[in-house]
Amino acid sequence: MEVILKEDVNKLGHRGDVVKVADGYGRNYLLPGKLAIEATTANKAVIEQMKASAVRKTAKEKTAAEALATQLNEVELVFERKVGENEHLFGSVTSGDIAQQLEAKGFTIDRRKISLEEPLKTIGEYHVPVKLHREVTSHVKVTVKGDQPEEAAPAA
Repeated sequence: MEVILKEDVNKLGHRGDVVKVADGYGRNYLLPGKLAIEATTANKAVIEQMKASAVRKTAKEKTAAEALATQLNEVELVFERKVGENEHLFGSVTSGDIAQQLEAKGFTIDRRKISLEEPLKTIGEYHVPVKLHREVTSHVKVTVKGDQPEEAAPAA
């Protein structure tokens, strides 16, 4: 089955592409999810208009993402977690935690856009990539600290 993508689909194509997919994938996922339309001759004529508007929409999204990226590069998040031996955390800092703290600072970012390969499980400073647009990636500085109080200096 041939379909015209209305949105970017991972590992399949970008908005406006005509792609060949399995019948079930098209009928059960792409079409009901409004991610694609069937590639008929009438729809292929409409695709040219879609491509022109998609170029404008993508350019607008990219400029907004670049502006947000410059703001995010300045952001520093600090997490305090319980620590065991060898500075290993009880629990971890996940992309959901990072998204939640970014939202508290006024940035609404979906946790799936935070490219954290594995949850952070040790104390330290990390630069976590945030994919805001297909061509724009920002980095957020994340510091993970232990919750144990520093040893107090002996009283004189």
